[in-house]
Amino acid sequence: MAIGLVLWLAVTATLAGVSIQTIGLIVFLAGAVWLAVELVQARSGARRTVVEEPVVRRDRRL
Repeated sequence: MAIGLVLWLAVTATLAGVSIQTIGLIVFLAGAVWLAVELVQARSGARRTVVEEPVVRRDRRL
């Protein structure tokens, strides 16, 4: 994400018709989306609780 931000804001070069700033913006946005997804998954995982129900054992009547 930091590399994308640097390319977007600090570099003004172009390579064969491709803007480095545009590539930097895409990398930055992809990193921001990835970070948001990771944060949402981390918060939802912390709220999960596992409830184990006791095993009921019944004796057979003959």
